[in-house]
Amino acid sequence: MKKFLTLAICLFASSALFAQTTQIIAHRGFHATKNSVRNSLSALQNAQDFGAFGSECDINETADGVLVVVHGPMHVKYNVQQTDFATLRAQALENGEVLPTLEEYLVQAKKNTRTKLIIEIKDHNTPSRETRVVKNILAMVKKHKLVNDVEYIAFRQHVCDELVKYGPKGIKVAYLNGTLTPEYCKDLGYTGIDYNIGVMQQHPEWIKQSQALGMTVNVWTVNDTERIQWCIDQKVDFITTDNPEEVKRLLAK
Repeated sequence: MKKFLTLAICLFASSALFAQTTQIIAHRGFHATKNSVRNSLSALQNAQDFGAFGSECDINETADGVLVVVHGPMHVKYNVQQTDFATLRAQALENGEVLPTLEEYLVQAKKNTRTKLIIEIKDHNTPSRETRVVKNILAMVKKHKLVNDVEYIAFRQHVCDELVKYGPKGIKVAYLNGTLTPEYCKDLGYTGIDYNIGVMQQHPEWIKQSQALGMTVNVWTVNDTERIQWCIDQKVDFITTDNPEEVKRLLAK
C-alpha cells in the first residue's frame, strides 16, 4: 500500500509538472523559414513539422462567401471581405503560393493533429455576417472531423459568444481583446484569455486568477528573449510567437 501511495504521488507530481509546461503556438504558422510566409499552407506544415502545440491562422469571409486564410483587411490591393474569391485567389502570396482557403487548411491540419489549429475569426461588418461565418466555420470543422483538434480566438466579444452558443460541448474559445477580467470571461463560457504581452504585464495577477478558474492563458505576440522568459517564469500556458525556435530554446534551459 505504501509503495502504491508513493507511486501515485510521483505520478501526480510529474503530471502536474507537465501541465505547467508552457507550450508554443506559431503565430500565423511557422513562417520564419526559407520560402514560407504568414498564413500559408507551408507555414502550417512547418509548424506541424516543428512540433508546435498550435498553429494560429486568421479567417475572413470573401464577398461571395468563401472562407479564406488571410489576416486582412487587404490582400495585395483588394479588401478581402469586399472582393470575390476568384479575384483574391489570382493574387499570389509573396512566396508564390496561392491564397489558401479554410478548407485547404483543414485538409493539411488533418495530416498531423498533434499540432492544433488555432482559428482566429476576424471582425466582420455586421453581427449577422459574423454569426454566419461562425456557423460555417463550425460546420466545416465538423465535416473534416477536427472538432477536438481546433480551438478558437476572436477580438470581438460577439464572435466569442456565438462560438459558445453554436459550438459543440467542450469547445475551446479564448477572448483576445484584453478588456475583460478572467472572472467575466469565465461567466461568458470562454475557456481562456489570450491577451497581448503588454496587457499581461500590466495585469500579471490575471494569469493565476485564470488558471485557478480552470482557464488557459495565452500571451501574444512574444518574440524577444526577455519577454519570452517573462512568460515562461509566469507559467503561462501558451506563448504565441513568430520565433518558435527561441521559445523552444528558452524552455529547454
